[in-house]
Amino acid sequence: MSKFVYRAKDWTGKTVRGVLDMATKAQVVESIKSSGLVPLMVEVDKDNVLKEFYKRFAYRIKFKDITSMTRQLSTMMTAGLPLTDALQLLKNQLETNPPMYEILDYCLNQVRGGQPLGKSMIKYENIFGEAYIASISAGEEAGVLEEILTKLATNMENQNEFNGKVKGAMIYPMIVVIGMIAVAFVMMIFVIPKLTSLYTDFGSKMPASTQLLMSMSNFATRWWFLFPIFGVGLVMFSKVTEKNPGLRLKVDLYKLKIPILGELNRKTMLANTLRTMSMLLAAGISLVEVLRIVSKVAGNEVYYRSYVRIAERVQKGFSVSNSFEETGVFPLIVEQMVSTGEATGKLDEVLLRASDYFATEAEQSVKALTSAIEPIIMIILGLGVAFLVVAVIMPIYNLTSQF
Repeated sequence: MSKFVYRAKDWTGKTVRGVLDMATKAQVVESIKSSGLVPLMVEVDKDNVLKEFYKRFAYRIKFKDITSMTRQLSTMMTAGLPLTDALQLLKNQLETNPPMYEILDYCLNQVRGGQPLGKSMIKYENIFGEAYIASISAGEEAGVLEEILTKLATNMENQNEFNGKVKGAMIYPMIVVIGMIAVAFVMMIFVIPKLTSLYTDFGSKMPASTQLLMSMSNFATRWWFLFPIFGVGLVMFSKVTEKNPGLRLKVDLYKLKIPILGELNRKTMLANTLRTMSMLLAAGISLVEVLRIVSKVAGNEVYYRSYVRIAERVQKGFSVSNSFEETGVFPLIVEQMVSTGEATGKLDEVLLRASDYFATEAEQSVKALTSAIEPIIMIILGLGVAFLVVAVIMPIYNLTSQF
């Protein structure tokens, strides 16, 4: 929906101005005519566009915002508050967060009008996610919304904690790497050219290390604009990849084959998808529907196609364990645990344990990775500094030895 400003004439010839909130300009024109007015001008409200742009970047809705909202809503409803009262209290608390306030205000009005909470959230599916909305809808249909909200909040808190540990462990290496790149860029563009011009004036023969450094500096100085172009090219390539399933499959396959990082990506993805499956099954959603939803949560074309394939086989009557095994992309432990869960009738509990297992494995992999990265970075820094020292000092030594 967008806001449109319009100017029109009524039957007396009087000019009427107003604002309408509609999807398209054609709908606004039709609405004005149906009111007995003659439209003169209809434009998108530019002030509103600027406000929306500002809100989008100044008040981004984060995963932890949704998690906090879910926990508070769960606590209020468990305490006996009706859904409308709980939503009203939450809305009042989030006046300082315009996007969340807007979402809760819309959902509250829809619920007061007789709509289920899950259905009212569909408008914001890009924020909540299909799995979240499906769980809410299932909880409402079964009359156990409080329990579903509690499970949702717990699962989201676990996921938030896991993601936080992974990101936290990678902060130090990323800062050091970015610092190295920034220092190297400044040296190559601004510092080295001045030193090399000084050496050239003396006319002496430069050592091989200095000549290599001068060549690198000349390339960086002359072709510096290629670096931002390369960055823009990567962004454009990612956009094209998102719209091309075949290309996306090749890229995602390559990501999974990257040493260390590929395995970490696989474990993280399995932890998230299996946790989501457990949550949806506990909410009472059918297994086929759960697999269809989880396929979109995977974030990897290889696993997306695998979950879709499993859903199709289960719908045809094949067992879940056999369908997981048939894809050939899941680790043996997943196939074994799914088989156990299917045999005992406790698939949701077994999947949750499997999720915890892969979350722990991913966390340990991150710690091992960061422990290995730190000495590697120190070695690279040492070699870089040694190369610069040799390349810069050797010409000075050669010049002084001539006198």
